[in-house]
Amino acid sequence: MKAQPDPGSAARPADPKARKRVLVIDDSALMRRLLSEILSDTPDLEVVGTAPDPFVARDKIKALEPDVLTLDVEMPRMDGLKFLANLMRLRPMPVIMVSSLTERGADVTLEALALGAVDFVSKPTIDLERGLDGCAEEIVAKVRAAAGARVCSREPRAARPAPRLSADAVLARGGRPTPFRTTDRIIAIGASTGGTEAIREVLEQMPADAPGVIVSQHIPEAFSGPFARRLDASSAMCVREAEHGQQVLPGHVYVAPGSSHLLLRRSGAHYVCELSDGPLVNRHRPSVDVMFRSVAQSAGANAVGLILTGMGADGAQGLLEMREAGARTFAQDQATSVVWGMPGEAVKRGAADEVLPLAGAARAVLAAVNG
Repeated sequence: MKAQPDPGSAARPADPKARKRVLVIDDSALMRRLLSEILSDTPDLEVVGTAPDPFVARDKIKALEPDVLTLDVEMPRMDGLKFLANLMRLRPMPVIMVSSLTERGADVTLEALALGAVDFVSKPTIDLERGLDGCAEEIVAKVRAAAGARVCSREPRAARPAPRLSADAVLARGGRPTPFRTTDRIIAIGASTGGTEAIREVLEQMPADAPGVIVSQHIPEAFSGPFARRLDASSAMCVREAEHGQQVLPGHVYVAPGSSHLLLRRSGAHYVCELSDGPLVNRHRPSVDVMFRSVAQSAGANAVGLILTGMGADGAQGLLEMREAGARTFAQDQATSVVWGMPGEAVKRGAADEVLPLAGAARAVLAAVNG
């Protein structure tokens, strides 16, 4: 990475198609420098300033009018969550959180997403410079996506680079879908950017006796457990991180661990969860494509698929395979998606029977399984 000076301040260019302007907020001078180097080395991004704490950041936001912020979770004088809550109340704008890969970091980051942050990147715990350099592509992609994301303010809630492989790398295509209908129904939900809150909203509307639900959300390993616990606290269903060989029961939700693909398998008269540590698919593990394909093959017309907000195209092909196997399929609409990448690609491929706003997703899914 080439060294970049602290940009200090810069006047907003007149050209509306100019590079997206980024303000980096972090109490670590090293972190500010490294993030600035990574982002400034990208043709369509420009770091217009840095700030060591929220008080300096507040003034620079007014002066520099950035398009995106990167925000450290833990800072002096005012922590990142409090600053984010104030920002989303007074001046909502795209924010990428920078958090540590710890349970404390996971809980705080999930709360930040609930407050309106678009996404997050994980701060390496050792060898910061090399660790950030290794995930530079991910950082750039997330900041770029955030610049065009739909941002809305949310009130705080009480607690209740790899090769781009297809799903073929984990599960071969061509398995026969279940040719008959049974009384057992399966609901499969996939999401990425903005998905932690979208999934919560859907599950909150599900009754305690809803069919079994399996979920793949792009999330790090340290975050999937806390994510499942947060969903469990706000849902009438029982939400758990999925375990290998676990039977899929009505009234239960199974969240893919952040380090494993989650697949659905038929075992006698039951459906069970299967975890795989196979290669990254579409640069993700868990991959929504892998999960949807397994549902198409194991449940066929006995399943319902829902693809929610997310960056990229993971899940679009798998949802199409579910539809071709006889499942009912739904995609979140653009107006309510934080990033209309995954659902947009699914719609483009003809994978969705219906495109609908987030608020109507649970109702449509339940109508489909009951029908």
